[in-house]
Amino acid sequence: MSPYASKKNQGTLLKGLPRQLIGFSRRDFLKGSAGAVFGLCLGSLIGGCGGSSNSNPTFPVLVFTDVHFNPFYDPTLFPYLKAADPEQWTTIFQGSGITAPSVWGEDANYPLLALALAGIKRNVRASRMVIFTGDILGHYFSTKFYALNGSNDQIAMQAFTDKTIAFFTKQVRAAVGTVSIMFVLGNADSYSLILPPDANFFGSTAGFYYSQFLQSAADQSTFLATFNSGGYYSAEPEEMNLVVIGLNTYEFSQPFGILFSTEIDTQLAWLDATLASAQARGKKVWLLMHVPPGALYPNCVMTNGQLTTTKMMWYAQHQTKFLNILAKYPGLITFTLGAHTHMDEYRIMLPGITMEITPGITPYFNNNPAFKIFTFSESTLMATDYTILNYDLASAPPIFSDYYTFSTVYFMQGFLNMNRMELCPLLRTDSWVQTKYRERYYSGHATSNTFNPIPDENWPIYWAGIGNMDETSFVTAVNTY
Repeated sequence: MSPYASKKNQGTLLKGLPRQLIGFSRRDFLKGSAGAVFGLCLGSLIGGCGGSSNSNPTFPVLVFTDVHFNPFYDPTLFPYLKAADPEQWTTIFQGSGITAPSVWGEDANYPLLALALAGIKRNVRASRMVIFTGDILGHYFSTKFYALNGSNDQIAMQAFTDKTIAFFTKQVRAAVGTVSIMFVLGNADSYSLILPPDANFFGSTAGFYYSQFLQSAADQSTFLATFNSGGYYSAEPEEMNLVVIGLNTYEFSQPFGILFSTEIDTQLAWLDATLASAQARGKKVWLLMHVPPGALYPNCVMTNGQLTTTKMMWYAQHQTKFLNILAKYPGLITFTLGAHTHMDEYRIMLPGITMEITPGITPYFNNNPAFKIFTFSESTLMATDYTILNYDLASAPPIFSDYYTFSTVYFMQGFLNMNRMELCPLLRTDSWVQTKYRERYYSGHATSNTFNPIPDENWPIYWAGIGNMDETSFVTAVNTY
């Protein structure tokens, strides 16, 4: 079925919306400071009009995430890396006999990292900034270090971790040139195999993140005050009427949310105050995080068409507080980014606030390595489109290549968050649209005899998770699909 066939029933389109959005009236949609924007785009949700931002000047922003760099991929290099400064690591890696990029199921080795950074360098073009949404370090980083080191020397492990982060941040800086790099911490960015980063990690790595990534986009003392206390910060890129907020949402996630309740309350109070300040000064806000709210799809299990096991990313009380804060500022947040799942997906956190999730560079969870370039409206600072570039491990080309562009595949023009809301019910009712989405979820790792990205019986989980952030509505949406 083509996407146009579904337009014949535009009057019934709202029936397919996630349950938490159905009760959101036109009056609700238009109230608050976002009224002009939402009124302009409501046709995208109900009548198929994509908005009218195409006449406005636009600019690109390149986004990448979840690199999970594994410097231990060639064990013979370990003693040399341990003894050398980060500035010498490139030469050491280039001397390895392993020259092929990582394959599905592995973290990123140096050849894949170099390939990805070369692709980023070629495509950074006129990006106002580059955004990295977390996870520098490979999975089980400390365990692998201890195994090669021959002892559980924590001080040596932390020193090697610091050198890895220094190496990575400098490599990214060399690839992107002079633009600011906005970032967030990922769940793997920690000295601990289990726990989120602590004050020791914050203090040891803050200098790399500021000097190599943010630079002049944030006041150094202000950045250090919040980052050293909790791993979060805000920045204001030059010549943009914008506040970028980088949250540390790993603390919000299970099973750590109970352990860090005080820290989470402090971060949420800071978020509320930062949003209020941005609104009072007439700024727009981009919100960045690593672990997103909503369901953790691979840990949700269906049996005979019913959900028997459910796993949510965050504890419910933290998610509720977070979403209630966002709801206080309609129209303020014009773009939201998440990560962590390593897949090409999105989530509707609130009506008008959708979260874009970029595929990972690492192919650890069987995705093809990929990154995205978003297009933004100059006047609204809202995303209007994106193009994804991937490295197809099945054919192993020498470069990251154009994979698809959202507006071309889905025949939608205008503001991306409105188009995403329109897309959600179509993913349930229109098999053509659903096929396109499912094919792209693993950024091009297509169905084969040995790999099926999203089996039919599990599709209700993936669909319901787009627009149902709380557990009750998610379970109901899956079981009534």
